[in-house]
Amino acid sequence: MVCRDGRQVPSHLVGTLRKCSRTACSRPAVTTLTYVYADSTAVLGPLATYAEPHCYDLCSEHAERLTVPRGWEVIRLAPDPESLRPSADDLEALANAVREAARPRDTAPEPPAEVGRRGHLRVLRNPDNT
Repeated sequence: MVCRDGRQVPSHLVGTLRKCSRTACSRPAVTTLTYVYADSTAVLGPLATYAEPHCYDLCSEHAERLTVPRGWEVIRLAPDPESLRPSADDLEALANAVREAARPRDTAPEPPAEVGRRGHLRVLRNPDNT
């Protein structure tokens, strides 16, 4: 995939819509940082499948510059190179998403018609009882 400014985006980042958690950073997230307070450990691993409330998604630059308080340990988990390549499951999921998007939708039921108003309340006619 090619960005508007002409830069190439690696294919393993195309599906990633999450940005780096650092303030004012708009680069795409590539790793997830999790703190294990009980063990005074920061774990920096592959980007999580979905955003967790107590984890931080970081771009490669911020992940490389990560520092922790004195006495803490950093565990850096390297991603499996095979997991960065698109798999048959990725292709099948994409095909299923395209099929789902192309499937005709059932028509939505007609919304009830407004008959009158009283202050902030509305009186609606039931479409079944025409």
